[in-house]
Formats: sequence, structure tokens, C-alpha cells
Amino acid sequence: MPKKRIAIIAGTRPEVIKMAPVYLALRRSDSLEPLWLSTGQHREMLDQALSVFDISPDHDLELMRECQGLGELTARVITAVGDYLQREKPEAVLVQGDTTTVLGSSLAAFYAGIPIGHIEAGLRTGNMQSPWPEEMNRRLTDPLCEWCFAPTTRSADNLIAEKIPTERVHITGNTVIDSLLLVRDQLRKRGINAADIADRCGIPDNFRSEFLDVPESRWILVTGHRRESFGGGFEQICAAIGGLAESYPDLGVLFPVHLNPQVREPVNRMLGDVARVALIEPVSYQEFIWLMDRCLFVLSDSGGVQEEAPSLGKPVLVMRETTERPEGVDAGTCRLVGTEPSKIQGEAAMLLDDPDEFRARSGIKNPYGDGESAHRIRLILEHHQWES
Repeated sequence: MPKKRIAIIAGTRPEVIKMAPVYLALRRSDSLEPLWLSTGQHREMLDQALSVFDISPDHDLELMRECQGLGELTARVITAVGDYLQREKPEAVLVQGDTTTVLGSSLAAFYAGIPIGHIEAGLRTGNMQSPWPEEMNRRLTDPLCEWCFAPTTRSADNLIAEKIPTERVHITGNTVIDSLLLVRDQLRKRGINAADIADRCGIPDNFRSEFLDVPESRWILVTGHRRESFGGGFEQICAAIGGLAESYPDLGVLFPVHLNPQVREPVNRMLGDVARVALIEPVSYQEFIWLMDRCLFVLSDSGGVQEEAPSLGKPVLVMRETTERPEGVDAGTCRLVGTEPSKIQGEAAMLLDDPDEFRARSGIKNPYGDGESAHRIRLILEHHQWES
């Protein structure tokens, strides 16, 4: 019997990271065959992530355009993915997360009558404006799906509360933990050291010698990219980071700066000359895992970091007012700090000044998964009663 072909659609680096374990699991299946379709919503960072897992897309739509608007991109995703599905006619489509690629691809598959599986389904903040437009993307995607692969019980409960049929809801854990553990183990086996990482990432020699080369040194890792923080929000974040560097003379800050000009302008302007703050270009997924594994804690607005860092024993200060991942906040490993400088600095001070607080929050079990999520998704798809 020929294998059922499953189209895996991804357009951004986070989608690649969370889809790669599923793709690799389906490649080991006797009854399923994965097809990787890249929309190219993001370009450079997407290609970096694909190379980590040695994945070559079966087809690349190359939809990235400079200064593209959301309406324009959404229309191109629906049209281009729809054309691909008409040609290839896969038995199912898998999407992940909450990007424009996810919503556009789901609509294209729905129009084509192809069953959809949503990995990381059921995440909710309850606020359509935060994060924007991601909350809208995921809310509109889930009702279209045959399979809603929820990472946690809470996300499954959200789906059931929205009248998604219970037989379509499957609790699997989050596939990002599969990728995290795989890459961390690879790095440890290869013996990647501080000199290797510093050279690859362009980390200044003085930061490397003062922090990366000294095991007992204190430094934090920062990422930021959310649209809702553009403008004043990022200026506040930068003010908070500058204040921390001034208040703690032994503290280093490493900040891989997102490529978006609305992030780079305030960050470079306000932090470019601050002592012990190193601004570097975006790093690969492997490099980011190495850095996250060795920093003291993380200051970020990333959803993926909220899921990953607890597996490495790293507290996260979440620079957002809301989160669709409340499990980490409830467990205590994550704290919502928004973008107000006094809040960020106050929460950071708790981790920097109170060893007992830091030990308690760094020792919490990760609520998001155990590294077996992709295997569970594969089994669910293998046991599905496919139409002949």
C-alpha cells in the first residue's frame, strides 16, 4: 500500500524548529511520507534552522518580500499554497503555531478539502490584540483542523471550551522540547566551547574573556521581536537593560538583535555604547541553545524561549503583558514583566540578589514536554482511519 503523503508547511525559524522533529519522526514511519513545503515567510533565519536538522525543502515558495504587509503576505500564502496542494494532492497538511503561514496555509488546505493538523494548538491569551496578529491566527486555525495537537492540558481545555470536538483534541507535549534536547545533546557530544561560539556569533573578545570563559560569571541572554513593543516598548526595554548594567558592575548582557529595523534602531541607539552589553547579529538555533544553556537567566518576549528555558534550568522574564503559555508562569519558572523598566529591573534584581529565589525557580520541572511529542503525533496519524 502506498504511503500517505503529509505536507509539512513552515515559513519561519520557530516553525522549522518545532516541525523538524515531526518531519524526522514521519520519515521513520512505514505508512506515512512527509513532504516539506517552505513558504519562505522569513528567509535567512529559516534557512539557518533548516540546516541544523539537515532538512532540504521539497519545494520553496519564496514568498519573502521587503516591507511586506500582512494582508499582502496572507493573500500570497493562500494562493501559492493552494496551487501547490492542487498539484501535489497530499493526504494531509500539518501547520505549527500562529504565523501568517499557518493561517494562510490552513485556509488553502480547507478550501482544497485536505485534512489539517495544527501542532501547538489551543494556546490563548484571551486578548486579540496581544500578541498581534498571532492570537487571531491561532484562534481562526483550530476550528478548521482534523487534529488539534495541544501541548498541555490547559491548551486542550481551551479548545474544548471553544467547542472543538473532543475526538479532534490530542495532548502531545510541545515538539520544541524534542528539538531542544536533540540539539543540546549534539552540542555536548561535539564538545563545542566558548571560543567556538564566540567566533561563530561575533561575540566581542572582552565579553568572551570576562563572561563566557569564566564559569562563575553572571550574564543574561536577551531576545526581543514582538510587534506590540515596537516604538516606545523597545525604548523602555533598552532603558531597563541599560539600568541593570549600571546597577550591577559584574553583570554582562548578550543581546542577539533581531533583523527587523524597528528592533535594531532603538537597540543600537540606546545600548550600542553601554559597557558589558554585547549586541550581536541573530544566531543560529544551535548557537542559541548553547548560549541559553550557559546564561544565568533569559529576558525575552519569545514564546519558544518560555518553553525551552525551563528544560535547561533557566528562569525567564517575559517582556510581555500577556502570555498564551501560562503554564510556565503558574509553575514559577517564568514571570510576566512587560516593558516597564522598573518592573523588569525589580524582577531581575530578585534573581540577581536572592540565591534562594534563583535556586527555586531554576529547579522547576518543565511543564511543556518530555521530548517525545513528535513520536506521539506520528502514532496518532498512523492510527487515523484514512479515507480510501
